[in-house]
Amino acid sequence: MTTIPKISLGKNGPIVSKLGIGCMRMSSTWGGPVNDETESVATIQMALDNGINFLNTGDFYGSGHNELLVGKAVKGRRDDAFISVKFGAIFDNGHLLGLDLRPIAIRNFINYSLVRLGIDTIDLYQPCRLDNSVPLEDVIGTVADLIKEGKVRYLGVSEITAGQLRQANSVHPIAALEIGYSLADRQIEADLLPTAKELGIVVVAFANTAEGLLTGELKAPLPANDYRHHFSRFQGENLVRNLEKVELVKRLANEKGITPTQLAIAWVNAQGDHIMPLVSMSRRSRLPENIQAMTIEFTAEELAVLNAHFSPGAILGSTYLQR
Repeated sequence: MTTIPKISLGKNGPIVSKLGIGCMRMSSTWGGPVNDETESVATIQMALDNGINFLNTGDFYGSGHNELLVGKAVKGRRDDAFISVKFGAIFDNGHLLGLDLRPIAIRNFINYSLVRLGIDTIDLYQPCRLDNSVPLEDVIGTVADLIKEGKVRYLGVSEITAGQLRQANSVHPIAALEIGYSLADRQIEADLLPTAKELGIVVVAFANTAEGLLTGELKAPLPANDYRHHFSRFQGENLVRNLEKVELVKRLANEKGITPTQLAIAWVNAQGDHIMPLVSMSRRSRLPENIQAMTIEFTAEELAVLNAHFSPGAILGSTYLQR
C-alpha cells in the first residue's frame, strides 16, 4: 500500500499519521446497530500495519464499547497506536442528555477510559465540546493536571470557537483541534482555521464527506429510519438541491479515475500541512481506497472549480455541525 505521510501534532509535538481513523461508527452511538466487532478490530490492526496510528474514540461511544474495542485492537502493540479520546458527553439510550465537564467528573471519566482501553496513559485527551457550564480554565486545567500526573500525554479540544481556542491555549498548549470540515462545511475557514494555524495547532478534520452527502451514493428521499432526517440539509427540497450540487463531485471524480469519497478526503487533505483527515471506517475493504486518497493531487483549476461550486453557504440547510 501507499506510504502514509506524517504530521506533527502542535509545536514540537508527537509525529503521527496524517490520516486518522475515526472509530465511532464501530459502536452504536446513536442507537443504531453495532458493526461486526471482529471486522472492526481487524480494520484497526490493518490500519496500524499500514502506518495509520492515529485512532480516535470517545468514552461515550457505545457507552464504553468503543474504548473496549480499541483496547482489544491495540493489545500487545501499544507503541504502534496514538489514541485520542473525547470525554464529557452524557448519553442515555442513544439520546444526548448534555455535558458534564466538572473537574470531578473528568477525573472519574479518565480512570474508566484507561481501564477499558487497557493502557496506562491516553495520548490525546479532549473535551468533546464546551458549553459554558464550567469555566474553560477549570476544564483545561484539569486535563493539564492529568498530564502532570502521567495519565495524559497531550491536550486536545473539539468543536469550539476561535476565541475559546485562544483562551484554552493560553491555559495549556493545545496539540490538536478536532472539528468537522468538508467541501460542504467550510464555516471554520473564516476564523477558526486561521487561528489554529497561527497557534501551530493541528486540525483533525472529521465528516469529510459531510455525513455521506459527498459520497455520490445518497439518494432522495432518505430511508424513514435514517438519523440524518433530523437535519434540514437532508430534508425535502434541500436534499434534492444539495444532491444536484454533488453531481460536480461525481463528474470530476470520474474524470480523475477516483471515487467521490476519495475526492472529498483529498480536498480536505489538500487544504494544508496542518490538517489531518479523520475518516470513519469499520471494514478492511475501505482501507485501500482511503489510503489512496492521500496521494491524490488537484490542479489549480480543479481546486478553483470546487471552491467556487462549494463556496460557503452553497449547501442548503443545517447539520449538527451548526449548533
